[in-house]
Amino acid sequence: MARIEYDEDDHVPGGTAGGGRDWRRTLLTWLLAIAGLGLGFLLPYMLYLNHQVGERFGQLQWQVPTRVYARPLELAPGVAMDARALKLELESAGYREGDGLRPGTWASEGGRWTIASRGFTDVDGQVPASRVEVQLAKGAVGKLRDLVADRDAERVRLDPARIATLYGRQQEERRLVRIQEVPQQLTDALQAVEDRDFAHHHGIDVRGIARAAWINLKAGEARQGASTLTQQLARSGLLGIGREQTWTRKINEILYALIIEARYGKGVILEAYLNQVYLGQRGNQAIRGVAAGAEYWFGRQLDDLSTEQVALMVGLIRGPSYYDPRKHPERAKTRRDFVLGEMLETGLIDQAAHDRAVAAPLGITSAPGSIAANPFPAYIDVVRRHLASDYSADELQGAGLAVMTAMAPSAQAYAESAVTKTLESLDSGKRPDLEAGVVVTDVHSGQVVAVVGSRDHAMPGFNRAIEAHRPVGSLLKPFVYLLALALPDRYSLATWVDDSAVTVTLDNGKRWSPGNSDGRSHGSVRLIDALARSYNQATVRVGMAMRPERLAQLMKQLAGIEAVANPALILGSVDQTPYAMAQLYQFLASDGEIQPLYTVRGVLDSEGRVLNRYDKAPRQPEDGDRTAARLVTVALQHAVSSGTGRQLVNDGLGRLASAGKTGTSNDGRDSWYAGWTGDHLAVVWVGNDRNEQTGLYGATGAMRVWSATFARLPSAPLRVQAKGLEWSWVVDNHSTDADCAGARRFAFAEGFAPPWQPCIVAPPPEEASGGGWREWFGFGRGRDPATEPQPAADDPSGQPPPPPQDIEP
Repeated sequence: MARIEYDEDDHVPGGTAGGGRDWRRTLLTWLLAIAGLGLGFLLPYMLYLNHQVGERFGQLQWQVPTRVYARPLELAPGVAMDARALKLELESAGYREGDGLRPGTWASEGGRWTIASRGFTDVDGQVPASRVEVQLAKGAVGKLRDLVADRDAERVRLDPARIATLYGRQQEERRLVRIQEVPQQLTDALQAVEDRDFAHHHGIDVRGIARAAWINLKAGEARQGASTLTQQLARSGLLGIGREQTWTRKINEILYALIIEARYGKGVILEAYLNQVYLGQRGNQAIRGVAAGAEYWFGRQLDDLSTEQVALMVGLIRGPSYYDPRKHPERAKTRRDFVLGEMLETGLIDQAAHDRAVAAPLGITSAPGSIAANPFPAYIDVVRRHLASDYSADELQGAGLAVMTAMAPSAQAYAESAVTKTLESLDSGKRPDLEAGVVVTDVHSGQVVAVVGSRDHAMPGFNRAIEAHRPVGSLLKPFVYLLALALPDRYSLATWVDDSAVTVTLDNGKRWSPGNSDGRSHGSVRLIDALARSYNQATVRVGMAMRPERLAQLMKQLAGIEAVANPALILGSVDQTPYAMAQLYQFLASDGEIQPLYTVRGVLDSEGRVLNRYDKAPRQPEDGDRTAARLVTVALQHAVSSGTGRQLVNDGLGRLASAGKTGTSNDGRDSWYAGWTGDHLAVVWVGNDRNEQTGLYGATGAMRVWSATFARLPSAPLRVQAKGLEWSWVVDNHSTDADCAGARRFAFAEGFAPPWQPCIVAPPPEEASGGGWREWFGFGRGRDPATEPQPAADDPSGQPPPPPQDIEP
């Protein structure tokens, strides 16, 4: 069998000749008349078909789906990672366990992983293939080595997982390849089985028809077809010829084939065939082209196919459904072995390679390797909204673009699992149907790494992460205290605040008297405890001193949230989505940077050129704002260690030193939790779509989802930056020695610690009437309430009243 020189300027000339004798004049006259009538019809029809070929085939414009990718997995010494998450990330990106030598494989022994990556194009350019050794130790990357260069590596990026496909009008999965990118063994095997005379014929092959008829007659079944590759291409759908078995279709197929061969070289024709051939069906998605077929059946790229896999894919061309190796493995093996026999006969492989391949398994993946259209509907919904300002739906779908997102497959999988399992455990006959919304972000960049829109996370529909506007309750309290701590000459974490009964007189003369969720007043308490234990009365006093108008302005500045500035805003009487609250909390989690959240890092065209980038630098805050954010973070770490979030320590997550805040709306209708570590922020809402009471607090609903997520998600412990802070041991209102009785250590804005006094025993401040927290919980003088158990206090805010006129103690 001759090999083809792929010259795109090749074409095959052709011609016809005819004549006749001058006897039997009458017969000749009739023949000429018939020929004239035929030519009168055939020539215009051929011109029409030629135009069709030029319009459709000549431009070689297929509808290529837009592919959406997760973020590349970046590994570097010190990055939080464990074996379970690393394996999940690799499998999501189509890697398989193997020798760690072939691209797209990994091998592991103990904590040592060998990974052979595939090259890819990212928003910052081409990332070459690599082979690295990764050592994991104590939940992090311990050492990274470049095995190709034989030296330690600072970091490596692995090619990302494809997480969605945006199709156009036709549901066709296709990845275009150039003829030079297709292994020679595949093109040769294709010709050996489907069209041995492809290099020589002019579109139709009379000898091939005769040979196929003889082979089929000997075999007693259809073993070889008579159509050339050019004819198969003509009827593949590219030129609009149907597949019905009629004389009209067959004539059109032959005429199209002749025209294609006359106009285009063999290389162009074969490349078109390789990109158009039908190789399977997944639901309503047609698998088109050898590159998509390799991914669908074997989970591999073309240049990574073994001889037996090449043979199987060539064999599937005859009938992907009939020879489906997942449904009919015996048929598929018989067909594959026939192709291997043809490859042996034509000299493409030797006897040893043939025997080895025949003995090999089919080598297919248990599940289709190509990604379903949209297995992450909530995340892709946010992606579409992100891109809506720059691209219409039509511009995205079927446009052959690459959308590079920030999604982390491990974070997405763990968040989805946490929602499913937690809500199942909370289901009871007394509760309404529970739903959830989750947003997980990277605290270093503002990238949104996971979004869950419902408990049935694979079902498209109402996306609660960005569409469920629900009362946020106590989730706003940290921002009340943020305003106060930005005034270090007036407030610190050690400041005494009054948690006795409070009444606010409104503009309309009515009075608003919010209480604490435990029904008690706690007298004079430190500001850090008022926030960590979510005391309403103390928060209202601080909030009214800061003014609700300033709180509304802060929410607008940090997250674009519009809120009515009334007293109830202090206790969270505003409806917001988990995504909006994640944007608000990102300021605290990012160490005081204003980081706009984003799901899309960039968009590339079909040639890998960057069309848009969205990973912009965050706005840098004033030093005072950053210091205030750090002080709030310290307070919310205290909330986890000994306040409303202390169940996380009991869950074994104390190692993360996380900060977080619970939130609950009226009558337990909405349960919230916002918490962050050194790497990730997650905001969780749990509630009911019909606004029914769930009986859940923030700590008993949403925080359990957070806990289940971070129990598996590798994430670094939270370490508050020391810059701008100073620590001091305090008794009453003075700094003192660490060993002084009753001394407690607080963080202060640098230069604002209270004056130092030598160690003295001073009585605590006089507590307001109604009983202080020491009296209620039996603490003696000199004991630190941060070390004692306290009841959860996370309470509803009520409906927003009109703006206030004054406040009465």
